[in-house]
Amino acid sequence: MTGTAAPKRLYIKTYGCQMNVYDSERMADVLRPLGYAMSDQPEGADLVVLNTCHIREKAAEKVYSEIGRLRVMREEKQAAGLGTSTIVVAGCVAQAEGEQIMARAPAVDLVVGPQAYHQLPELIARASRAKGERLAADFAPEDKFDALPSDRAVTGPTAFLTVQEGCDKFCTFCVVPYTRGAEWSRPVASVLAEARALAEKGVREVTLLGQNVNAYNGLDESGAPSSLAALARALAKIEGLDRIRYTTSHPNDFSDDLIAAHGELEELMPYLHLPVQSGSDKILRAMNRKHSAQKYIDLIGRIREARPDIAISGDFIVGFPGETEKDFEDTLNLVRQIGHASAFSFKYSRRPGTPASAMPGQVAPEVADERLQRLNALLEAQRQDFCASLVGRTLPVLFEKRGRHAGQAIGRSPYLQGVHVEAAEQLIGRIVPVRIEAAGPNSLSGALPQQEMAQATA
Repeated sequence: MTGTAAPKRLYIKTYGCQMNVYDSERMADVLRPLGYAMSDQPEGADLVVLNTCHIREKAAEKVYSEIGRLRVMREEKQAAGLGTSTIVVAGCVAQAEGEQIMARAPAVDLVVGPQAYHQLPELIARASRAKGERLAADFAPEDKFDALPSDRAVTGPTAFLTVQEGCDKFCTFCVVPYTRGAEWSRPVASVLAEARALAEKGVREVTLLGQNVNAYNGLDESGAPSSLAALARALAKIEGLDRIRYTTSHPNDFSDDLIAAHGELEELMPYLHLPVQSGSDKILRAMNRKHSAQKYIDLIGRIREARPDIAISGDFIVGFPGETEKDFEDTLNLVRQIGHASAFSFKYSRRPGTPASAMPGQVAPEVADERLQRLNALLEAQRQDFCASLVGRTLPVLFEKRGRHAGQAIGRSPYLQGVHVEAAEQLIGRIVPVRIEAAGPNSLSGALPQQEMAQATA
């Protein structure tokens, strides 16, 4: 009598950006045909993958700490006679520090850069035969996307979709060009095929991902480069795909046709994440951003003229080398002029190997801390004001999942906030008008119009 083999258990811990979330999902897709089923915990997993991010300071130290914990866990598992587990370090720390990881952490069985995870099945098989073998880091994204399975596991009505990788901008504070390589865009047909497959599985909203997503120039069927705006127009024609977002953009790649698309495409959500980093022209030059504060302000003005209801999100770095109090005040002034629905702000993180790490005028940590607190206070006030401005409005909400309370459902507004609605569980996967009744610290709450409420409770 033969039985069915128990599935092997896979645990993936994801650090960092949405691109890593997408990569982790695709790693699971690659490994599924080998019998791996996802686990919520590393304990008992046969394969543990740490999908790492290298943007922030001490990122590698956090990875080593996690490796140490996994090593102890594996030893305890082996001592109990429960077999062993394979430890893989993937992502940008793997790309940047692969050799150091193998030398410093012998518990790691495999190190895989972000352009090679499609080869995981072969690499794991090799590692099991010859511990310590690792893939040489390379940059061949076209091979990766060609090799990925066409069938993606989908768990809800939203999905990430990588369309562009790499960066040619070389901001002096950033490691991305060294860990993700040069800018490269997927062909239009490849993106549309994946989007159609997602729509067929019930995905209503896709977020297009790229390190500089608006630098997208993938080839169309005629072999000509296509812009992000043209790609968005093509995606909007896919039946069932009702919402399109994209992140992250660079001001220097924001074209006229993309501005026009925001005004013309209903499917393109009125929410834009467009990092500026600083409001000081001196600091922007030191960062090698290649745009001025005024150019950024003027660009936002043109985008708002095309799409008056658009909400703006941004990224800011305080305490960059050479930043004076006046430079920081310039950043506060830019924030006041723009008005943000949300934002991400950070203290400057000194990354080895980047030009900024060797710059004079490194700002004292306590000064950077104090500036970050002031910036965050302003940004939070703007966020709360924006959320409060939505109270009383009726917004289309895409319901994504059940809430904590019986019958409750949670969705997303066009502006990306979470929206809690009672008696809406049956609406998951649908886009429904919701009257916003209150703005909480981290989300909105609303109620269904009478007609929708009747349908939901029928």
